Amino acid sequence: MERAKFTESTESTESTEGAGSAGSTGSEAATEGTEFNRRRLLRGAIGAAAAAALPATLALPAGTATAVTAATTGTTDTTATPPHPHLQPPSLWVEFKRNPHAHPHIPYIGRAGYRGGVTAFPRRRVVADIVKDYGALPDGSADAAPAINRALQDAGRRGGGTVFVPPGTYRIDDIIRIGHSNVVLRGAGSGRTTLHATRSLTDLIGPYGSRYGGDKSSWSWAGGLIWLCPSARWESLTDAIKAKAWPFEGWTGNRRDEWHTLTPLTVMAHQGDRTVTVQDTRHLHPGDRVLLQLADDADHTLLQHMVGDLPGASAYTWSDKTKLTSYVPYEWPCRITAVDPRRHRVTLDRPLPLDTRPSWNPQLTTHITPLTESGVESLTLEMTETPQSPHLTDKGYNGVALQCAWDCWVDDVHVRHVDNGFLLVAAKACTLRRTRVSGRGSHHPYACREGSHDNLVEDFTIDQRTVPAPAGTQLHGINVEGLSSYNVWSRGQMAMGTFDTHRGLPFANVRTDITVTNDGAHGGDASAGPLYGARFTHWNITVTNHRAGCIKLDEIAPYSATVGISEVSEFGQTDEPDFTGPLHTRLESYGRPESLTPRNLYEAQRALRR
Repeated sequence: MERAKFTESTESTESTEGAGSAGSTGSEAATEGTEFNRRRLLRGAIGAAAAAALPATLALPAGTATAVTAATTGTTDTTATPPHPHLQPPSLWVEFKRNPHAHPHIPYIGRAGYRGGVTAFPRRRVVADIVKDYGALPDGSADAAPAINRALQDAGRRGGGTVFVPPGTYRIDDIIRIGHSNVVLRGAGSGRTTLHATRSLTDLIGPYGSRYGGDKSSWSWAGGLIWLCPSARWESLTDAIKAKAWPFEGWTGNRRDEWHTLTPLTVMAHQGDRTVTVQDTRHLHPGDRVLLQLADDADHTLLQHMVGDLPGASAYTWSDKTKLTSYVPYEWPCRITAVDPRRHRVTLDRPLPLDTRPSWNPQLTTHITPLTESGVESLTLEMTETPQSPHLTDKGYNGVALQCAWDCWVDDVHVRHVDNGFLLVAAKACTLRRTRVSGRGSHHPYACREGSHDNLVEDFTIDQRTVPAPAGTQLHGINVEGLSSYNVWSRGQMAMGTFDTHRGLPFANVRTDITVTNDGAHGGDASAGPLYGARFTHWNITVTNHRAGCIKLDEIAPYSATVGISEVSEFGQTDEPDFTGPLHTRLESYGRPESLTPRNLYEAQRALRR
């Protein structure tokens, strides 16, 4: 029998799922029969081995609550106190290991972050020192932005490298822009190098209204004074803002029309699959970065699918949610790892986030060239301290924004006195590590929006504000919205804020191993639709002030999981569920976060890969 011609990616830093640890290479046959079952058996064996490696028992600390209660109709808690003082892993974790890529309540997020969760960022060669080579002054006496931007531009034109900012304080009177791939802006450490920003985005670019009307400032959720975005995309965005033609901010341009079809998908694939069948493979190659687009149908069954095909979702009124429906087609960036021309099959770098039903016109398309392999490291960005603006009127004293960025990173960066701290806007597989927001208080310390997927925020800190909140201001926290999916917030310390969504039906996002003083509130326009889609998971969350809102999900989010949170009660903002009937949510290990195992859901899922 003639062998099918089969081409594989040779990019060494991406591993194929189930083929080894991060940083290895692997291939996966493009057949779905015997090979799929072999992979399933392998994953089952790995899960069994991981379970066997867990301690047989785990002692409960003195004073641990001994009663666990179910919360609402359609909610179950399967971890009633055992008859002995030992705690086993939650049943949800045991179930997840049997079916990690398509579990109904917990998303597979073991590949979130830079290059699928690679833990070491590249150390690119230093190609410029802004003091020695460009004349910047480290005493804050003159504007250093022109020198920094010239150095970044020169590095980009030469193919990349690191621009070094020595210890000192540097005044910046303009936006710092990284518009080329493979370029890194690196200070000497967040405690040694400070960029002192004197002007807002309104000062530098102009007012930015909302494309949905009203008098809101879009600088309340967009843009940064350090802004990572492909040069052509940044220029088209800012030109549109200056012309008051308020743009779409995502992957496919200001009018969402900068793409063309590469091939339709011809056979339905399921959430969790990595191989899809296409009509034509001629324009597809290993290593290509493409978009999977899914449109909706007249009955809005795609949006219902994002809610887990919850029975109550069919009765929800979708047609008047104009902001939500403007986000569709759903756009999911993915990288091709293998092409099988004979069988018309393509293997992707990550499991599918959703089914690809024919009624949704599934297709692989081009998209604008993203910014890749760029980063910001080891510095503090501090604004001239100004009072926080009333809600939704921010001037744009914003920190670091990653927009149309893929496989980029921020490490050891501290922002102070910001309107908005760190923003992921149409960002894919980026890592924010060792980041911190402090100072006079902010609107969004962290925002993740406009179709951002597979990002990782870990070892993050939100400090208590240094001045009282002015009247009319608002505090959110760690935000996700706008059909964003499979993002992770891990190992965080939040002295203020909350677990925020701004509606827009985000789904399959995880917050894990976080301590929070839960004093913020979520936002979101009614036209943006539901607060939560399916498979939100809050895992090992210590709530210091015992407030339930936005953190205990079992009475509000469909097909989701709250596992190992402090005992909490409703006060402050209390939400009603968007959908009628049972939500099919799960609540486990309630009141016992300190005794949960595994303690960190993201790290535990990564361990399953190995």
